[in-house]
Amino acid sequence: MTVGPVELTILVIAGLLALVTAFVVSLKARGHAQGANLVDRVKTWWIIVVTMAGALLIGRLASTIVLAFLSFLALKEYFSVIPTRQSDRVVLFIAYLAIPLQYWLIGADRYGIFIVFVPVWMLMAVPAVMVIRGETEGFLRATATIHWGLMACVFAIGHAAALLWIDPAGDTAIGAGLFVLLLLLTGLNDVAQYVSGKLFGRHQVAPTVSPNKTVEGLAGGILVTALVAAFVGPFITPLSPGFCAFVGAAISLGGFLGDLTISGVKRDLGLKDTGTLLPGHGGILDRIDSLVFTAPLFFHLTRFFYF
Repeated sequence: MTVGPVELTILVIAGLLALVTAFVVSLKARGHAQGANLVDRVKTWWIIVVTMAGALLIGRLASTIVLAFLSFLALKEYFSVIPTRQSDRVVLFIAYLAIPLQYWLIGADRYGIFIVFVPVWMLMAVPAVMVIRGETEGFLRATATIHWGLMACVFAIGHAAALLWIDPAGDTAIGAGLFVLLLLLTGLNDVAQYVSGKLFGRHQVAPTVSPNKTVEGLAGGILVTALVAAFVGPFITPLSPGFCAFVGAAISLGGFLGDLTISGVKRDLGLKDTGTLLPGHGGILDRIDSLVFTAPLFFHLTRFFYF
């Protein structure tokens, strides 16, 4: 098999993760207070990297199916933590049906319908089914929370899959490169903002929502993500270095706001984590919180300005 830029980037990511694994295992062996938690986090990262890398090697259809399953898990987790009524079961079933329909539209390259299916058609379908069933008590809260979950877990994450189907002149490597770049920059930004905040953080951004979020952490994340984007982006995609730097900065800001938004949701619900499926990370929504904002942002910037 020919090792192209995308495959080489995945190998580099795996190599860096291997180094991190060796480091955190040594911390655990020395009895470090956070050693066990860090090992759990790294194990989860290995599962994520191997799953997505394997799907990409099989093809974009396999990757799309994996992302559809991710949307299902995220939506299921979301419905498990928000207040729902017994009478909403039919509506929730319809919401789940939106997942295969949305991802089919993405795989069939039906951009015009994919882009409005959840924001418009599901916005009408959810309340319509509720009123037909005669449920009016708590109607506004129920429709709003269910549709917000669809927007975050299905519509937003679907944009990551839509990147895979950007294939000018039938070149599928372009979509794969864009997809890998999105995941790389989103994950890197989380780490860069965390480290920058720990080292230099002084001024809180939203202390009542997420006390650990600081201006310095945000600035450090933007700087690191933009620089890495300018270097890696042109290697695995047709995007220019300048545009990649701009997109990297946008992804950093979007990831920050996505993380903050999901933190706001958890605060409202009185939760520390949205689930326990991912050891060391919490739930699915705890892990993809940044992606909820970065995937649509990156997709539309690249599609409008490049493809």
